[in-house]
Amino acid sequence: MSDAIVESAAATAGDKETGASRFVRACLRRPVDRTPVWFLRQAGRYMPEYMAVRKHHSLLEICRTPEIAAEVTITAAERLDVDAAIIFADLLLPFTPMGLDFEFVAGEGPVVHTPVRTLEHVKALRTDRVEELQYVARAIEKVATHFSAPRADGDTLGIIGFCGAPWTLAGYMIEGGKQGGGDRNYIETKKMMYSYGPAWSLLMEKIVTVLVAYVQQQIEAGADVIQVFDSWVGKLSVRDYRQYCLGWTTELVQRIKALGVPVIYFGVETASLLPAMSETGADVIGLDWRTPLEEGWKAVGAGCAVQGNLDPIALFAQEDVLKEQVREILNGAAGRPGHIFNLGHGIVPGTPVENVIRVVELVRELSAR
Repeated sequence: MSDAIVESAAATAGDKETGASRFVRACLRRPVDRTPVWFLRQAGRYMPEYMAVRKHHSLLEICRTPEIAAEVTITAAERLDVDAAIIFADLLLPFTPMGLDFEFVAGEGPVVHTPVRTLEHVKALRTDRVEELQYVARAIEKVATHFSAPRADGDTLGIIGFCGAPWTLAGYMIEGGKQGGGDRNYIETKKMMYSYGPAWSLLMEKIVTVLVAYVQQQIEAGADVIQVFDSWVGKLSVRDYRQYCLGWTTELVQRIKALGVPVIYFGVETASLLPAMSETGADVIGLDWRTPLEEGWKAVGAGCAVQGNLDPIALFAQEDVLKEQVREILNGAAGRPGHIFNLGHGIVPGTPVENVIRVVELVRELSAR
């Protein structure tokens, strides 16, 4: 990563602060009147409105049709009355312009038909067709336009764009998804990482190149913040993360920040990785529910904001348990600038919508300054 990238990121890190929404200010560790709240997988199978759309459209059809992607994004944000809307998309969308075909198989998840296993496979991946992903930017434009006016409390809704992280996308590419050789131990991915240095480095370089261009489209369309999903980074040891992934993820984060927006860096099962993850320079680090919020915040350091970290299954609990857990997380944050209330992962199918709404209400009741 060049010094120019770091300097540019530092110069633009506060670009979104002036007149910013409550959500963006929290990302930048600025004072807010109450803790902002949103949820991973805000639009999903727990919500009847989303399932009604899925009766007529596949997941990829929704992602690739700006009008529908915007509709499900807006519906979820308005139904829950949260402080940010995350665009409805999928981590694997950049695979197609890179020349890597995939599909979603019912009950199995994503399947990459020709996994990337050799240097020749990596060399064949394209980086010059990112314009094919403009449908995500068009969806963001529609969402940003819809939410451009201030809400009743005078705040504006934050708009979140996102992409995958280099390690997580490489895992999908190499393992082939959840079928066709997919392995939750990431055997094939780690074999390339450990044994085929030129292939691994070139793959990381190509992924970062595509993601930066993809994210730039989203920012130009109106995204206020970018979240980088490293969903499977918890499968790495601290040593391996530092040696094989930290540098590439840092380059991605810094190049996004240089575009003038805050970056949220999210992973699961990351307790041991939190200090290293904070070294990427991400403005916000996502915490899962396995570590108390105050301990996670101490691990990433006072210079980071944090996001989280209610157990998604707590959304099935009764009111008294739910309120207790929300209060515990807010107490752990102790009113310090830089906390965004969220789950430690995404809303799961079957979650009662009324309980999700109730958490939003509780955060507002219990966090007002």
